[in-house]
Amino acid sequence: MSGLRFLQPPGWPKPKGYANGVAASGETIFVGGQIGWDVGGRFADGLPAQIGQALENILAVLAEAGAGPGDITRLTWYLVDVEDYLAHQAEIGAAYRRIMGRHFPAMAVVEVRRLVERQALVEIEATAVRAPSR
Repeated sequence: MSGLRFLQPPGWPKPKGYANGVAASGETIFVGGQIGWDVGGRFADGLPAQIGQALENILAVLAEAGAGPGDITRLTWYLVDVEDYLAHQAEIGAAYRRIMGRHFPAMAVVEVRRLVERQALVEIEATAVRAPSR
């Protein structure tokens, strides 16, 4: 986490739940899109639960590189239904903070027609940078 610097242009409103930009130095880790299923291929029930599982899956991949949530510089969320996301923001926020803490990297949320796995309601990609001091 010490290799990250959050970018906030002067006069811009402070973002809620994400960063406008992140500058980082260290080893870059790219995590492919993770969906809301567990190691047995079972999907969590509902969007908030699938988001929580997808974030846990991201952390499992990052752990293989010795990284954690504080090393994430960017998340891209692909949702099949933005209205479902908007209707469950409080639950999603609670799941996010439980798993990721109060680390809010640069983020984008995109609605897509569908995902490869038909039961998937969300897919999340991550980029992380492990600080060089580790």
